[in-house]
Amino acid sequence: MRIKSVKSWREDFGLLRPYTIASKGTTYDVSNIIVEVTLENGVKGLGASAPTEMDEGETLAKCEAVLHQANLEWLVGRDIESIDEISTDLRNRMFTTPASRAGADIALYDALALHKNVPLVDLFGRQFETLPTSITIGIKSVEESVEEAYEYAGRGFKIIKLKTGASAEEDIARIAKLRESIDQSITIRVDANQGYDTEDYKKFIKGTRQLSVEFVEQPFPKENIDQMRSLDEQYKSLIAADESLQNEKDAALIATTPRACGIFNIKLMKSGGIYSAMKIAAIANKANIDLMWGCMDESKISIAAGLHAAFACPNTKYIDLDGSLDLARDLVSGGFEIKDGMMHTLNAPGLGVQRLS
Repeated sequence: MRIKSVKSWREDFGLLRPYTIASKGTTYDVSNIIVEVTLENGVKGLGASAPTEMDEGETLAKCEAVLHQANLEWLVGRDIESIDEISTDLRNRMFTTPASRAGADIALYDALALHKNVPLVDLFGRQFETLPTSITIGIKSVEESVEEAYEYAGRGFKIIKLKTGASAEEDIARIAKLRESIDQSITIRVDANQGYDTEDYKKFIKGTRQLSVEFVEQPFPKENIDQMRSLDEQYKSLIAADESLQNEKDAALIATTPRACGIFNIKLMKSGGIYSAMKIAAIANKANIDLMWGCMDESKISIAAGLHAAFACPNTKYIDLDGSLDLARDLVSGGFEIKDGMMHTLNAPGLGVQRLS
């Protein structure tokens, strides 16, 4: 089945509440670029791009330009069944703009799975039916963090992810207070967003050792892979590489013995979509590295895509796919269900999303 047309447009979603992280300051609103791939039989696949300039160097304006209809015309007439060939061409054409590439990639995979009338995960081979997702609290005061944690626990979430990295001492105190205030069954993980040096990181690990912190995302600046690799295993096994892990080349470098971390945080917007993400996942599996699947502030479209990819990988251990929960509005419904913090794909073709009227 051949591709009949491809188009894209900008959607402004807004945020329910602003949030602050160590490397980027405070975010107050969000927009995505939506991609729609239409097949000759009328099937319409959807994708979403959520560019983040600090991570990938892509502004929203650049993403919008890269995904302009004129730059997608080469896809028209291609056979959607030749997804690997198309994905390779897409990677070559948009290698330096992974979030833009992800939007087109997701739309193509959604269209293929819709055409075959199966959930996307089943094209790869399902490994999981459900996993618990974390939900994120930005850098806030202790009082605000506790209040927000209570809210999320009341909604059934069992894993809280705290944004840290501003100060190791303050982060330890904040987590200690949070641990005192919430149910002990709640799991805490943190994302330092490149905010620590080696001394800070070790201080943080030692200071939270009795507080049951699950792991730490990206404690060091993204280029400091050797700094991660030089740590004792007790420290680096707790690191989830995020900003350091942009593509397959980064994955291979980090996985080289001795490996530089114990967890890969794969985000479709960093990797360039599902095609490249699955290659990164395979590298991790070979190196005995666990997978975490994360996100930006994204439509349910791309969150669902990340969930389908996560459920197709045997080394997936963690998911952090809460990005659409922060949006004030969305373009679609469906995509997944969350019940008591557990995420499920829908028993529907493609990504399982439906355009809202």
